[in-house]
Amino acid sequence: MPSGDPPPPRPWCPDGPQAEVVALGDRIAELSSRIQAATWELLELIRRFDDRNGWAGCTSCAEWLGWRTGLAPGAAREHVRVARALADLPKLSDAMRCGKVSYSKMRAITRVATRETEDDLLNVALSGTAAHVEKIVRAWRRVDRATEQDEDRRRHETRSLRTWVDEDGMVVVRGRLSPEAGAVVRRALEAACDQARGVGAPGADAGRAASADAGPVETAETSEPSLAQRQADAWLLPRATGFVPTVETAGLVPAPPRASPRSEWCEHPRRGAR
Repeated sequence: MPSGDPPPPRPWCPDGPQAEVVALGDRIAELSSRIQAATWELLELIRRFDDRNGWAGCTSCAEWLGWRTGLAPGAAREHVRVARALADLPKLSDAMRCGKVSYSKMRAITRVATRETEDDLLNVALSGTAAHVEKIVRAWRRVDRATEQDEDRRRHETRSLRTWVDEDGMVVVRGRLSPEAGAVVRRALEAACDQARGVGAPGADAGRAASADAGPVETAETSEPSLAQRQADAWLLPRATGFVPTVETAGLVPAPPRASPRSEWCEHPRRGAR
């Protein structure tokens, strides 16, 4: 061995009172590991109970958990959230089942973990303290929020809505809407289609009367209208019945008081519209 190298460290073998302290520390760590494993079992039972809707009669699984086990509302909600998240994170779940990762770390990690990031976050959990894991997760969430804002900005910049007249005179509508605006349009069309079933499609009575005057006519359109055809008919429903699809009738937000103004969505295709 070169003379410049330090001697290898000697193994520390405490004796007397110090050995008892070390043994107590080992017992604490061992018991803590068993507690984490037992907590995983508790979370697994909560998830299975929640999946089977065993809390029916209460407003939520968290409320039932607080009533039955004495957990505070916030702690009960966190237990249910973590239990649900671990169902989609098998590696993290297995680490907690073996007592390698504490509930405190798991509570933080499940706020950001996905199947794609599970391995990286598991390494963080195994290498750092709970405080270190919390710090990493806070930074991770800031990056996620920035990425989400960039994605929202990109979607907003690509929004569009165009109409044109096809060669046969039919008006074509094509658009690219944000998820929120698209949800309003789709739910409004669904509401209009439901209303159309009750009042009949616009112009249906006139069409039947004209067919009766002209006598029996062979036609290929004898089947029930498709969903796309019903939605096309729903565009004319406000003119025929006075029913106007709105954000409120689409069921996306509660209807405001009568005295309050409301924002309405209503589009009428016009022949030749640009």
